[in-house]
Amino acid sequence: MSLANLAPHHDVIVIGGGITGAGIAREAAAAGLDTLLVEQRDYAWGTSSRSSKMVHGGLRYLAGGHLGLARNAVRERQRLLAQVPGLVDRMRYVMPHYRKGFPCPRLFQKVLWLYDLLAGEHHRQRIDPIEMLQWLPGLSTDGLKAASGFSDAVTDDARLVLRVLDEARALGAVTRNYTRAVRVTKPDDAPWSVTIADNAGESTLSASLVVNATGAWAEDLWREGHGREHIRPLRGSHLLLPFERLPVSVSLTLPHPDDKRPVFMFPWLGRTVVGTTDLDHDDDLAQEPRITQPEIAYLFRAIERAFPAARITRDDILSTWAGVRPVVTRNNRRSPSAESREHVIWDEGGLISVAGGKLTTFRSIARDVLLIGSPRFRELVLQDEDAPIFRPPPSMERPRSIPHLTWRRLQGHYGPSLGNVLAAGPLEEVPGTCYLWAELHWTARQESVVHLDDLLLRRTRLGLILPDGARALLSVLRQRLSADLGWSDDHWQAEIERYLHLWRTSYYLPGERETAWPSP
Repeated sequence: MSLANLAPHHDVIVIGGGITGAGIAREAAAAGLDTLLVEQRDYAWGTSSRSSKMVHGGLRYLAGGHLGLARNAVRERQRLLAQVPGLVDRMRYVMPHYRKGFPCPRLFQKVLWLYDLLAGEHHRQRIDPIEMLQWLPGLSTDGLKAASGFSDAVTDDARLVLRVLDEARALGAVTRNYTRAVRVTKPDDAPWSVTIADNAGESTLSASLVVNATGAWAEDLWREGHGREHIRPLRGSHLLLPFERLPVSVSLTLPHPDDKRPVFMFPWLGRTVVGTTDLDHDDDLAQEPRITQPEIAYLFRAIERAFPAARITRDDILSTWAGVRPVVTRNNRRSPSAESREHVIWDEGGLISVAGGKLTTFRSIARDVLLIGSPRFRELVLQDEDAPIFRPPPSMERPRSIPHLTWRRLQGHYGPSLGNVLAAGPLEEVPGTCYLWAELHWTARQESVVHLDDLLLRRTRLGLILPDGARALLSVLRQRLSADLGWSDDHWQAEIERYLHLWRTSYYLPGERETAWPSP
C-alpha cells in the first residue's frame, strides 16, 4: 500500500515497530480503533531483535522488594507460555551456589518459593552437584556447595514481534516498515498531525492519539522536557557459540566474578548464548549498536570462571549482537544494573510517549498506554484482559518429514498462517539449521522483506547461527528466492555487499570487522 492510499485520519498512529509498538497496535485494533503503525527501519530492528531472548517474571524485582512488578510479569509470562508454545517455551534455570558466594541456597530458595507462589506452580528445587553436571558438563565444581533450579521462558524476540503485528493486522490495523515519522505537530483546535515518509515521498495524516513507542529514541519526539526524567540508553551485548563448544542444556545463571552481576549461558536455536553486559551506550543511536572488546573480555571471564576446561576463544564465536535498553532514569549516578526496568508513560495532550519495561510485559504496557489515552475517544472499551492475544495454529497433521520439535516451533512462529507457510516451498531443512526452505519462501513473499538483513537477522536467524553470517548460503538464497523477492541481479549484488558489511561491523568481532572478504 502506497502512502497515498492510507486513510487521511486515524484514531491512533503508533510510531515504533518493536514489541511495545506492536503490542499497542494490537490492543488498539482489538478495541475497534482505526490504527496505523509506522517503523522507520525494519520491524524489531532495535531492541526487540537484540534482547537476551528471555520471557521472565522478573526474579530481580522480587529480590528488590517490587512484588507488584514481579506479579504482573509472572502473569504475562504464564499467558504467553499457554498461548504460543513453540514461540515462548519454558526453560529450566540453574543457579550454582559456591562457598562464600551470594546468594546462599537458603535465601535463594525463599525467593524462589515466592516466585512459584506468584505463578501458581511449583518448579523450584535443590539440585545436587552430580545431577547438575549432567545438564552442565564441565562446570567448575571448585567450592560448589549446591544449586537451585527454577523455571522461566525463552523466545525468538523478533518473531514474537512479527506474531503480534500479524494479530494487529488481523484485527484491522495497518502496519508499515521503512516508513519514518518526519514531524509530529498539534495545530490549535485540530487533531494531531503526523507527517510520514518512505522512499517514494511524504504524506501528512491526522490522528486523535499519537503514541511514541520508539524506545531508546523516544526523546527525539518529545515536545517538552519531562522534569528530571530522561532516557538512559544501556547496552547489553551477547556472544553466540556452537553448542558443541559450550554444551549447556539449561540456562546457567551465575554472578560474574568481577561485579557479581548475573550472567546467563543458555541453549537457543541449537547454539549457546552468553550474555549479557549492562553499560551506558554513548554511541550514536542512529547507528547499529555493536559489542566492544571490553565486553567480549567481560563475557569470556564469566565463561572461564564457569567452564575453565572449555578453553573458548574468539575463533569459536559464531556471531554477536548488542541491544540498547530504553531505561528511564532521574539521574545517571546509579550503576546501570541498579536502574529500574519499569515502564514510564508521559502524556503531552494526546502525544503519549512510553519507554522502559520488559519484553514479557508488552501487553500490560499497551493497555496502560491506551487507558491513559482514552479521554481522546468518545468511548474506549479494551478487549477483556483474559482474552487470548494470539490466534491458534490450524488443526492439521504433522508432515512425517518434519521433526516434532520443528513442528512445535513452526506452530508457534506462524500460528494461523502455518498451512500457507508449508505450501510455500520444500519441507527440507536449510543445512545446519532447523529452518525449512518453505519458511524462507513464505517470508520472502509475505513478510515485508526490504533488505537481505531483514531476512537473515530478523525473519530468520540464519545470519546469527551459521558461520560467517551464512555467507556460504547466499548464492543458494539468490537462486531460490529471486522470484519471491523480485530483485534484479544488480539489486541482489548490492544487497549481499550491504549485508556482509553490516554483519562484519555489527554482528561479529571488533578488530576483525573491516577484513576484506571477496564477494561470494
